[in-house]
Amino acid sequence: MNPRVKSVAPRDDFRLEITFTNDEKGIYDCRHLLEFGVFKELQNRSYFKKARAVGGTVAWPHDQDICPDTLYLGSMRLHSRECAPNSYSRPRLTRSASGARGG
Repeated sequence: MNPRVKSVAPRDDFRLEITFTNDEKGIYDCRHLLEFGVFKELQNRSYFKKARAVGGTVAWPHDQDICPDTLYLGSMRLHSRECAPNSYSRPRLTRSASGARGG
């Protein structure tokens, strides 16, 4: 099972800054949802900013929500100054002082 949403901070650019239950942080871009059905209401920036972490996912007052697995798998992980795709990125291999490869 993927981690669930612990907290969320909606941003002005229709992205969500999410902290997951494993303490990873990521950015989920909601812009691709804004033209569809119940998500059209999220085009209103002040309404979008009402996003809250509820029951392990992100939800809005009028019952819009996004599957927590979608949020985790579709978010870009925050790493200090860069973002990297989540589950499709491979561990970075580094060489130790002895020349052995490690992760």
